[in-house]
Amino acid sequence: MKTFDPQAMYSEWMSQLGSQASWQEWARPVKAMAEMPVADVLKDIGGKIDPAVLTRLQSEYMQEFGHLWQDFAVSKLPELNDKRFSATDWQKHAMHAYSAASYLLNARFLMAIAEAVEAPHKIKQKISFAVQQMIDAMSPANFLVTNPEAQSRLIESKGESLARGISQMLADMQKGRISQTDESAFEVGKNVATTEGKVVFENRLFQLIQYTPLTKTVHQRPLLMIPPCINKYYILDLQPENSLVRYAVEQGNTVFLVSWANPDESMSEVTWDDYIEDGAIKAFEVVRAISKQDQVNAFGFCVGGTIISTALAVLAARGIHPASSLTLLTTLLDFSDTGVLDVFVDEMQVALREQSIGRKGIMPGRDLASTFSSLRANDLVWSYVQSNYLKGEAPPPFDLLYWNADSTNLPGPMFCWYLRNTYLENKLRLANALTVAGNRVSLESIDAPVFVYGSREDHIVPWKAAYASLSLLNPDHRERNMFVLGASGHIAGVVNPPTKKKRSYWLNPETVESADTWLSGATEYQGSWWPVWAEFLANHGGKMVKAPVKPGNREYPEIEAAPGRYVKVRAD
Repeated sequence: MKTFDPQAMYSEWMSQLGSQASWQEWARPVKAMAEMPVADVLKDIGGKIDPAVLTRLQSEYMQEFGHLWQDFAVSKLPELNDKRFSATDWQKHAMHAYSAASYLLNARFLMAIAEAVEAPHKIKQKISFAVQQMIDAMSPANFLVTNPEAQSRLIESKGESLARGISQMLADMQKGRISQTDESAFEVGKNVATTEGKVVFENRLFQLIQYTPLTKTVHQRPLLMIPPCINKYYILDLQPENSLVRYAVEQGNTVFLVSWANPDESMSEVTWDDYIEDGAIKAFEVVRAISKQDQVNAFGFCVGGTIISTALAVLAARGIHPASSLTLLTTLLDFSDTGVLDVFVDEMQVALREQSIGRKGIMPGRDLASTFSSLRANDLVWSYVQSNYLKGEAPPPFDLLYWNADSTNLPGPMFCWYLRNTYLENKLRLANALTVAGNRVSLESIDAPVFVYGSREDHIVPWKAAYASLSLLNPDHRERNMFVLGASGHIAGVVNPPTKKKRSYWLNPETVESADTWLSGATEYQGSWWPVWAEFLANHGGKMVKAPVKPGNREYPEIEAAPGRYVKVRAD
């Protein structure tokens, strides 16, 4: 049996898109299992499908295709309930409408077959993911010869749109990625990552920023924020109007934030233990020394939440409890459900990474970015192929997408440890199953009230997986835990400032065992969840005191102005 590698298959399909013959062949009616691309997948991995189910699906397909052909013969236009084909150009000509309709029919048929495959859950998940990737890639909207919008633009511009598209495609080929925004419109420290502050500590792993107070008094206990080391910290500090960092400072918190280094070959041997000991634990040490407080409000976002929770468990094993509270945003501690990312993690793929970079090496940020883009290929890949290349449109400026393109590398040993021990073997949730920085770790030993946030449409950290953290933290005192569910996805759900008055969130004061039970008893509120979090911080921030006049102290003096040097180092 061959090994199934969705990333390799995705790359192979991508490389074939220049051939219009591929689309024409694929758009033909599917008459037999042997003609379908999914057949190779089933053969390679040993999956099977009930012949009776296949016969039924084929029969239903041929009936629908027959109806579609009959409608086409009498010039009856099909309904195209897909945003990719919502423009009027798709309805102006029957051939284009028929092309889109036959594509959608084939897509439904292939996904129905993928769902009917009899295989273990993980293999079935990989099949569905691979088939969906192929379906997305073969949309007629992705080809100039079958995209009427692009053709109209070509005629109207007298060929200029195609010339611009080719120019933009060549520029992106040099960059090695698709441009999703006008990157020239942004500069770190100028119009993103602009909250005022000073770098007060640095080592090879991170710089520590202390932000300038915006209130005359502040909570006695400071807030330490640890963002993910995948991508840059300024997703939390984009522009003043959508900066979670600035909002926290405005609420009277003395905010410290870890700005991770963008690893190069000099960090090729850095381990997970280093990120815990010399990263998060060192940050706690410096913040406590500067603030002269034994405890601080601790905050982790995504992988940053996994890092800070691990660090607190290590410190608890040493008899140290530096957190007055713990905030976890879209964080996995129990990796039982990792959503669609699960298709990229199995023993074979992890072992290959360990062989290549497990002891020394770098995991390129570009590879990580491509993986995440493939999770939402229509939105993050093909929509830009259509607009940038086929239509010759320049992408507009968008701060979040500028951040998304500013990827970071990861040290190989650190990345491989993280993959195996969390995503693959899910050991962090087990008490004393892992030794980190010389100590057995147990998440239940963390002694702090907890605020957990999940995004309802998150495809990277499913909200129920985020909710599962409540069973690992304060298991005997669930009343110390709080869960908030926000609308939207992994990033948009988090970056939702109150001033925008957008989206909604759900609250339930009872943190019951079941996520579904919690949601059934939750109340939906309009707007941002940020004020709820601000109240949680205030409850654990201590009394109000005069705001510090200067950053740092004698031991940790000011090094440079925020955002610092580390965040400006690019991976490409």
